[in-house]
Amino acid sequence: MKLLVKHLATSALLGLMSVSAMAQTVGPKGEAATLSAEVTVPDDAVAAIKDAKYKAALLWHDQSDFVNAVSAGATDEFKRLGIEVVATTSAGFDAAKQRSDVETAMAKEPNIILSLPLDPVTSAAAFKEARDAGVSLVFLSNLPADYEHPRDYAAIVTDDLYQMGKQAADALASAMGGKGTVGWIFHDADYYVTNQRDNAFKSTIENDYPDIKIIAEQGISDPARAEEIANAMLLKNPDLGGIYVTWAGPAEGVLAALRANGNKDTKIVTLDLSEPVALDMVRGGNVAAIVADEAYELGRAMAAAAALRLVDKDVPPFIAAPAITVTADNVAEGWKKSLNIDPPASVTSAN
Repeated sequence: MKLLVKHLATSALLGLMSVSAMAQTVGPKGEAATLSAEVTVPDDAVAAIKDAKYKAALLWHDQSDFVNAVSAGATDEFKRLGIEVVATTSAGFDAAKQRSDVETAMAKEPNIILSLPLDPVTSAAAFKEARDAGVSLVFLSNLPADYEHPRDYAAIVTDDLYQMGKQAADALASAMGGKGTVGWIFHDADYYVTNQRDNAFKSTIENDYPDIKIIAEQGISDPARAEEIANAMLLKNPDLGGIYVTWAGPAEGVLAALRANGNKDTKIVTLDLSEPVALDMVRGGNVAAIVADEAYELGRAMAAAAALRLVDKDVPPFIAAPAITVTADNVAEGWKKSLNIDPPASVTSAN
């Protein structure tokens, strides 16, 4: 899966929204979240970090615009701190490849490793050598099994998961005029990132919007089944006002189902940026909004947390970056803030 990971006034949904209230997003072990903006390297530590000539390795799970943005944020922060990036890898969602990447990187004696662990058990073994060598480990979203803070790692950094789900609910409610029926397509797997996002959407609709009812629910584990699932949902509930889809990949399948049915009325909200989904949104189609994370900020915070650990500064165990609601009206700004790149030309030319 390539996802990865607010009580807003309705009128504010048309602007770029980053919400800083973090209390309801929690880490894999129930850790309270610290806002990423609070994790910075103080000026009095920068000189010491530069003098130490530290080295870093970026060992990613895959290659994508999201990963590129995280890397850019981390690389820029490392450059500011005088830390050399000696290795950048992609495991292609292969846990064995990730272990090999760690072993190869360790030959370059990095002081820092940033990575997204693919599998808790396999990752625990994969990062053991680095952990035992005192490498400052910062993980994106996931955590190796039985790793404890601060003994084994500096921090986990991830999205403000609760806010992503809640902003999606607020955006869909706005598009539906605050009333109607909704379908909820959630990630059918034990994965705390998507579970928190999905459940935040559901709880927000149930608690904050009494005139909106979730009348259809379906889990999805294979994005390729999204169109099939949406067709079945629409067959039973042809008058659905909106559909929440757990992330953008399956949202493309739901959009295909709506188009095949000639349905121009049912609104979609989803999470994580996607060119096909955004293109429908800016053309005034079914997609009402896309909620994304600030991927560049994730990388910056990861690098800062790792550096702080090396100079014996306290680092919070769980750090979260803000969420952004992207609409047709702010797509260029939102894309840039999330991914640190301009939207695809197809999206900007259609807007």
